[in-house]
Amino acid sequence: MQAIKKYIYHPELDFIRTLCIFSVIMIHTTTKTLSISGNDLVNYPFTLFLNQLSRFAVPLFFIISAFGLKLNYFDNFKYLPYLKQRLSKLLLPYLFWTSIYYYLVYPHSSKSIFYALIHGSASYQLYFIPTLFLYYLLFPLISRYSKFINRQTPLIVLLILQFIILFLDYYFRPLSFSQSVNVFLLNFFYFIFGVLAFLNQEKILNFVKKYIKIIVPLSLIMAIYITFEGALRYFKTQNYLSFYSQWRPSVLLYSITVFSLLFYLGKKVKIEEKYLKKISSYSFFVYFIHIIFIEIIQRFLPAACLYNSLLLYILVLIPSYLCAFLSSKIPSLSRLTG
Repeated sequence: MQAIKKYIYHPELDFIRTLCIFSVIMIHTTTKTLSISGNDLVNYPFTLFLNQLSRFAVPLFFIISAFGLKLNYFDNFKYLPYLKQRLSKLLLPYLFWTSIYYYLVYPHSSKSIFYALIHGSASYQLYFIPTLFLYYLLFPLISRYSKFINRQTPLIVLLILQFIILFLDYYFRPLSFSQSVNVFLLNFFYFIFGVLAFLNQEKILNFVKKYIKIIVPLSLIMAIYITFEGALRYFKTQNYLSFYSQWRPSVLLYSITVFSLLFYLGKKVKIEEKYLKKISSYSFFVYFIHIIFIEIIQRFLPAACLYNSLLLYILVLIPSYLCAFLSSKIPSLSRLTG
């Protein structure tokens, strides 16, 4: 397999990855608060806003995953060694945490663990992983034709196609394929965009530098818009997916805008490399474990902890990172736990 021999560190990837996992926890804690309130969006507007503000998290995970793959692999490399290397880092932690959630946290009786593995259904944050496997399978093909896709016409066609799929899924009828296929179809442009972002780094940086005074307030305006969009659609449909779903045309634009801004800021913000790397290295573990702390709080702590979204966020964030830190002190454990 031909991989880049001299690795060039990209601090912006660790910067974005860390903010994304912070935002994933924000999504899940605020969703828990809204859920136990009976989705009382009127009396919990700030909680709803934090929830919607964080909706860039999963799309950006797909973007930086593709960016990282393009960074580490040449266009011409052997498929099977590449696949073995990528899956070895992802498969074992996925098997481990699926077993934890399937047997201990959310004991399943109706579906087999094999079904849970295929669909990422052992816990609600795991749906992301099977789709990532699909993107890993297709990355060599996407990478091979990335220069063609990078041209204006095919890029616009793919963007329009993604818009149409998101629009139909959100406003008319949700996709009816398996969960992994649904997520794949609803996010394919993000992954392709991540590959193209690698090819156009200087263009992105120069664009944001030139228009940063517009992009910063625009990002906030877009977050406010998707907050109202989700709320108004919920009042109309009474379907919590109206605000819980990040798969909407508006969130696509919002996520690409936020990525561009964070990509620029990640280059400019001066954080000592060893600390940024260390914090970022905990992200995968934290992604897997933080739901356990939400469940512990719900089952054993006063209900007031759940109704205060910021308190719940802190109570989940801190022990999740503490466990990640302690786990990192045990040699080779990260191969199992992520």
